[in-house]
Amino acid sequence: MIDLFVSLSIVLTSSLLLPLLAKSEDGHSEIQGIKIEGLANSTKMWDGNLLPMYPSGQPKIKVLRIQVPSGVTLPWHNHPVINAAFILQGTLELKLKDGTKKIYTMGDALIEVVNTIHTGTALGTTDVDLVVFYAGDKTMPTTPLDDLESAQ
Repeated sequence: MIDLFVSLSIVLTSSLLLPLLAKSEDGHSEIQGIKIEGLANSTKMWDGNLLPMYPSGQPKIKVLRIQVPSGVTLPWHNHPVINAAFILQGTLELKLKDGTKKIYTMGDALIEVVNTIHTGTALGTTDVDLVVFYAGDKTMPTTPLDDLESAQ
């Protein structure tokens, strides 16, 4: 009888404690209803190339919310700093000069290309709404526009 009690106690205790000890992908316990969902975690950009090294110097973080009306194509541009985005609404097609394309929709996260000329188009009937996080050096611009004639 004592063995049965001990066994049941272990099972009951384990079933109560294990959920409290559950870890998210980065080691944080999921307690009090807090949920952590990984959105992007990579050493590569959306085109499959490795991210460059961070620049030396004083770091600067910039966060922008960008809204692109449906049907609008952004000018050819590049980002000299590492950045990532989260699509709040709409469908965004990204395109490189070599014709490589990738489509992102609401709820997608992406790691943008760095030092690579590209453009984006808001596809469909819904405007694109996204938040972009830039991590660079305080002296670096985030999005220089390229000469449209040379980029086409």
